[in-house]
Amino acid sequence: MPLNPGQLAVGTSAARFRVVIAGRRWGKTYLSIRELARACRQPNQRAFYVAPTYRQAKQIVWDTLKWRLQDLNWCSRINESDLTITLRNGSRISLRGADNPDSLRGVGLDFIVMDEFAMIDQKAWTEVLRPTLSDRAGGALFISTPMGQSNWAYDLYQRGQDPDEHTWEAFHYTTLSGGNVPAEEIEAARRDLDARTFRQEYEATWEQYANRVWYAFDRSANVRAFESPVPHTIYIGMDFNIDPMTMVLFSLERERIHVFDEIEMYSSNTQEAVAEIRSRYPTQRIVVYPDPASRQRKTSAGGATDLTILQNAGFTVKAPHSHNPIRDGVNAVNSRLCNSLGERNLLIAPGCKRLIECLEKHTYKEGTTQPDKDSGFDHMSDAMRYAVDYLFPVTRTRDPDAAAPQRWGHSIGNFKDTTR
Repeated sequence: MPLNPGQLAVGTSAARFRVVIAGRRWGKTYLSIRELARACRQPNQRAFYVAPTYRQAKQIVWDTLKWRLQDLNWCSRINESDLTITLRNGSRISLRGADNPDSLRGVGLDFIVMDEFAMIDQKAWTEVLRPTLSDRAGGALFISTPMGQSNWAYDLYQRGQDPDEHTWEAFHYTTLSGGNVPAEEIEAARRDLDARTFRQEYEATWEQYANRVWYAFDRSANVRAFESPVPHTIYIGMDFNIDPMTMVLFSLERERIHVFDEIEMYSSNTQEAVAEIRSRYPTQRIVVYPDPASRQRKTSAGGATDLTILQNAGFTVKAPHSHNPIRDGVNAVNSRLCNSLGERNLLIAPGCKRLIECLEKHTYKEGTTQPDKDSGFDHMSDAMRYAVDYLFPVTRTRDPDAAAPQRWGHSIGNFKDTTR
């Protein structure tokens, strides 16, 4: 089967799990059929093609798959009611819909194609299909147009981009690169569709949330490797929770914050958090910017406050006496991520995957200006917010008619904190 350059790159990849994000009419179905046939060229293989629904599976690929395999003279038996083709070498290819999870269970598989997997519930993969590959060390091809950064397709694509993930590889192609749609037709679609829809469907872009809390975060610009040695002084933003307790660890050089480590601990307390920090960084000076509630909050059995536990561990603790407005803290972080001059003074190392995820996916509750506290994406970003809001607060001047805003630090009386 002839392939375009993108299909050839995917087909020759040695990765066990391949993720393809492509625009409409790029050639996803053609590639799916080719990979199903290639997987079953050996005797007694078992492969599934899985679409969002059983009806879609039949409409998208059934007739084309039958004709192709018949042209190759590979077919031994075709079961129209079960959408299964048995090949002359004993291998079988079955079409299934993710809307009926029971139809996906109870078999050992050598290969799976998940077509338009962005429209499939993630649990169909993690809880049902992934285990079917284990005993036969099977592989999978995930292929879809994108559906925004909140979708699990985005997570799988990023996993395939990670150079440390040797069993995963991800690919990205536009509609035009497939060679199946003329350029003039794509330009006609550009005129007919709104910009966001066109970018998603034809250019296969990951469209961001309209209501993202950390709208200034850009993975391509803010994620950067931390190449310096571990600093003598480590700064930590900390959010106190039992599930989870979260910490972001960063270096601080004048205006620039560079997060190089993160800690997320479930069913834990402040004493265990201290022990974890010290186990990782036993000789460094530690400066902590915790949730201001640490002055009263107690997550230990001994009755000591969280702030006291941190101080008794030898950590320097910087916490205001009360919370600043959340909106001010959000503005402070966004201004570090990217200010009006395009400067990015908050960088995150690629290994801090949970913080990156939270910065990308934390949204406001629909119709409100309140960050969503039910999504699970708030804790790590809150830890970041406490530190940034203390170090680089963005507030109004006392005189609302003043010509220019002014930064106010945290101080008591005439004492000015120069250690930060």
